[in-house]
Amino acid sequence: MNVHARVAVVGVPVDSNSSFLRGPAAAPAMIREALLSPASNLCAEGGLDLGADSRWRLAGDIGTAERQPGFEVVVGGIGGFLKGGECVIALGGDHSISWPLLRAHAAVHPGLSILHLDAHPDLYDELDGSRLSHACPFARVMEEGLAVRMVSVGIRAATTHQREQAARFGVESIPTGTDWRAAVASLHPPLYLSLDLDVLDPAFAPGVSHYEPGGLSTREVLDIIHRLPVPPVGADIVELNPDRDRHGVTAVVAAKLLKEILAKMLA
Repeated sequence: MNVHARVAVVGVPVDSNSSFLRGPAAAPAMIREALLSPASNLCAEGGLDLGADSRWRLAGDIGTAERQPGFEVVVGGIGGFLKGGECVIALGGDHSISWPLLRAHAAVHPGLSILHLDAHPDLYDELDGSRLSHACPFARVMEEGLAVRMVSVGIRAATTHQREQAARFGVESIPTGTDWRAAVASLHPPLYLSLDLDVLDPAFAPGVSHYEPGGLSTREVLDIIHRLPVPPVGADIVELNPDRDRHGVTAVVAAKLLKEILAKMLA
């Protein structure tokens, strides 16, 4: 891979802000292992052979699971890739990392739109006394004005407080079972994609900390990625918990989604 490429895939091994179970800090290595496994190949569904494409690279991790980076370190590290002319797909880690990721992206790409795929709104003002919880990142993002629009698809576990927060910030919430196509088609650049693996039904992604039955299928999430009207300028894939991922099924799903996001960004 090139030292500098068009897209850098960067691990952000943080799970210190998880509210229920730890474990997602070990996920970046598991996703990379699944991506490079000889059990599959690096071809995206549209025909792009990522194995023969030098426009992307695996760029290691910011910090380690044992010495997890603070948010300012994440902002600075991701900002370095962006200022060097690369787009970033970040591999979490829990969903708290989306706040520093979006801080870094907003500094380079003002006027962001966010497409957020998740079972949960992640709009709590605070949870269990923490404003940094993985249940809170988009409250921080919207408070800071880091995005001009946010569309959340797959929501099926919204509390009254989070519904009030969505109304406060103008977040467009599209529950599971509701047609998302018009909202996705209307997204404008610069676009950031945040993909929490628990947007998927647990039947498709059992390796997550928070099971929410009734979610999307893997094919539905792939359809959303394929229908994005513009290539994302950045993305994250979060909340894989290897401790709950029997036979690495969810890591393989994450790697599949990573390939299709890469192909979309390189289109």
